[in-house]
Amino acid sequence: MEGRLANSWRLTVNDKNFIKTALLSEIRIDGRKPFEFRKISIKFGREDGSSEVQLGQTRVMGMVTAQLVQPYRDRPKEGILSIFTEFSPMADPSFEPGRPGELAVELGRIVDRGLRESRAVDTESLCILAGKFVWAIRIDLHILDNGGNLVDAANIAALAALLTFRRPECSLGGEDGQEVIVHPPEIREPLPLTVHHLPIAISFGFFSNESILVIDPTHNEEAVMGGRMTTTVNANGDICAIQKSGGEGVPRRVIMQCLQLATSKAASITKQIKDAVEVFNTERALRKIKRHPTSTGDDVREKQN
Repeated sequence: MEGRLANSWRLTVNDKNFIKTALLSEIRIDGRKPFEFRKISIKFGREDGSSEVQLGQTRVMGMVTAQLVQPYRDRPKEGILSIFTEFSPMADPSFEPGRPGELAVELGRIVDRGLRESRAVDTESLCILAGKFVWAIRIDLHILDNGGNLVDAANIAALAALLTFRRPECSLGGEDGQEVIVHPPEIREPLPLTVHHLPIAISFGFFSNESILVIDPTHNEEAVMGGRMTTTVNANGDICAIQKSGGEGVPRRVIMQCLQLATSKAASITKQIKDAVEVFNTERALRKIKRHPTSTGDDVREKQN
């Protein structure tokens, strides 16, 4: 909320009126149509579980890490999934370092709710020893540039990082069979997470007393919009979560329209994420082959010598 207010102060009255007047004619200041998404770019780091997503002028980096911890008492056979957000003043002057602001907390909750309540990640597969050791998966989302609609960009970054993350393989040993042995990647290939589906967050902005609706609002549009609604759905059309903030109530007719649009967009974004992950996995496999060449060539050379 404070980010939107700070941006509102930077816009002049003429700027705000221009944005609203253009929307009445179904024209957006960046040339898009009301229900058109900005271009999405997905990149990965060389390390597993690292992603960078660009949505228009918005950039978010996702990083996934894991550590062995004791599970919650009420869920002894389930791993833990947690999300943390970092808003840097370099991404937006309105962001203050230190304690997370309202916008950072809300963003983390929306992404977390979409993943957790839909059970997209199989947390039971993260259990190593019931009641004693489970994997705690941590997703860190770093806001690099705020060009508007941080939620959708952060959600894609989280999913892309989860799909490329691999945790170390573990086994039980010791005299009593209760000792957890974590195998390094040189000994045993790390294991990917079990992700059942991809909950995609699609945000809508409302203008002029909820009468005008746009998808993927920009930074300037967020400064003048009256309300926002984020629907999290997967490619199958399953509703994972809905978040409405600001403005007046939204009629059922509009909600159904948003869900239909979100399902269509979620299918295309899901395909883009999976295609990008497939390219990353292919490149990862090639790097592994270069680092660990087969012994066949060495054996042939030895016989020739």
